[in-house]
Amino acid sequence: MVRRVRRLLVTVTGSVAALACTLALAGTAAVQAAPKPKPAPTGVDITGERLDAPLQLRADVSPNEVNLVVDQVKWLGTTGQLRGPAAKDLGPKYTVVVLAAAGPQRTYDLFPLAKGGPRIYRPGKQPDLSSTRAGWFFGRLNMPETLRSVGVPMPAQFDTLAGGIGGGERVLPEEALDPVQNIDTALGELQRLLLLNVGIVLVITAGLAGIALLVRRRTR
Repeated sequence: MVRRVRRLLVTVTGSVAALACTLALAGTAAVQAAPKPKPAPTGVDITGERLDAPLQLRADVSPNEVNLVVDQVKWLGTTGQLRGPAAKDLGPKYTVVVLAAAGPQRTYDLFPLAKGGPRIYRPGKQPDLSSTRAGWFFGRLNMPETLRSVGVPMPAQFDTLAGGIGGGERVLPEEALDPVQNIDTALGELQRLLLLNVGIVLVITAGLAGIALLVRRRTR
């Protein structure tokens, strides 16, 4: 009987230790495999209707404006709709080119006044030569007002403002217009979760070892 108990405890202890090692290795692999965050955009160029020259916004001079424009396109998924609205329903087009230190990286066609809501078209051919699927996406409802606020000559869209003409405020908070996605925070949370799991496993292992020692003393 004693031998059976000992064998069972040894088996359970070994399994728990193996699980702890697996969790630790998985946490390390997840951290190592996490992709490096892309470099922050250095600026954006906007061309389109009623713009005689490209509107050039640079992060070192106008960081808030650059973030507002990039926020309109950085959330797009990998696959969009194959077909967009009819050309007569698109309205004015504004081409946005996102720049990085190495040069132009991404390009998008924005249609802020499209019938049924703002639309975005992402061409398959991108300046950084990356493999991207062409597709249509619904844009943010605040796209017209955002483009106007950074210098694009467009009529004011009062449905995104509160207070009417002459001193309104944004209905959406500034944080919603410029969300910060911190991959380091996400990795830190993952590490803490894995360490917590490993700690629980070690506590269980120590408890089993104590039970085994107690059984051994009582059976002598």
